Amino acid sequence: MALLEIVRNPAKVLETKGTEVTVFDAKLAQLLDDMYETMLENDGVGIAAPQVNKSIQAAVVELGEERDVLELINPVIVEVSADTGVDIEGCLSFPDLYGDVERPLYVKVQAQDRNGDLYELEAYDYDARVIQHEVDHLHGILFDKKIIKKYTLEEIEAMYAEEDEEQ
Repeated sequence: MALLEIVRNPAKVLETKGTEVTVFDAKLAQLLDDMYETMLENDGVGIAAPQVNKSIQAAVVELGEERDVLELINPVIVEVSADTGVDIEGCLSFPDLYGDVERPLYVKVQAQDRNGDLYELEAYDYDARVIQHEVDHLHGILFDKKIIKKYTLEEIEAMYAEEDEEQ
């Protein structure tokens, strides 16, 4: 595996819809493995191919308490809840930007795995947020356009420190 360079905003590849993946081969598998390693190395919970300068419909996320790895290839969100929630998001392509983003609390997504097999998945709350953030990337939609309130890193750290003290 290899660490890949993360594309930082502004970059055209980040604002371009990725092309559909049609070839499921060792090259794709290697890219997915490298994306996962790059995501972990940079303390991310999701990464999309455009973030490593590949304009294709592929993303990797970690979900659940066990942080299970999920590969989303050609994902389509087929259902969302009417209920929404606001939470803080960050992005590997925006290393110094954090902000509140409103998103549906539930999603149903159809995608393919690295072998091209189709699957469907339901996700709630934080996991739904991560999936939506990465699917947005695959369509050239960046979270900075969805932020309703920005935070500095210092403000984020202070909030987490306060939460830790309360526990």
